[in-house]
Amino acid sequence: MREIVLDTETTGFEPDQGDRIVEIGAVELFNHVPTGNTYHQYINPERGMPQEAFEVHGLGDDFLRDKPVFSSIAQAFVEFIGDAKLVIHNAAFDMKFLNAELSWVRRAVIPMDQAIDTLAIARRRFPGSPASLDALCRRFGIDNSSRTLHGALLDSEILAEVYLELIGGKQPDFALNVSQGGMTEGSDIGDWRPRPRPDPLPSRLSDSEKAAHAAFVETLGDAALWKRL
Repeated sequence: MREIVLDTETTGFEPDQGDRIVEIGAVELFNHVPTGNTYHQYINPERGMPQEAFEVHGLGDDFLRDKPVFSSIAQAFVEFIGDAKLVIHNAAFDMKFLNAELSWVRRAVIPMDQAIDTLAIARRRFPGSPASLDALCRRFGIDNSSRTLHGALLDSEILAEVYLELIGGKQPDFALNVSQGGMTEGSDIGDWRPRPRPDPLPSRLSDSEKAAHAAFVETLGDAALWKRL
């Protein structure tokens, strides 16, 4: 199962008011294990950067001026994500921007059901508790000390760790590929059953231990449970 942990940085909060994406970062997981394959792209928003947004991510006009516009990177981005599930913290925000950018260059938008919202998962698991990325890092003991400013790729790498903890630990399934009746890749772990051993394991009890146990059972009388087995 392929998943893409994704984050964006933007010029603001509302694409329908002219805000744009300025950075996309993404990390590939396969069967919940990072593959090392990533996507990272800075984007020229074709507009000025508001000061309040600059203070969040540190991406200013001078830095972004020579970066490609979204239309020139759209194909590579769409090819990278494919039809994988997109793991996003507060998915509605990033999906709103991604689909706005895609629609402006006349490309198909991403279905909302393709996104997995880790913010919603965290709120279900820990109702009433802070559910920001920083708060979840503290809860799970994940080092985010390098996160002095928001950055899409760094945040995606951190979110990948948080996501794996949210769904049950760093290795919720073992992605085993066993032939001849065992599990196969993509099979449901709940359906797996161990096969009988071809040869029974030898007993580890010594003769003296067997004799001691038999003597003990005799002291329990005829109604002893051991005599019924």
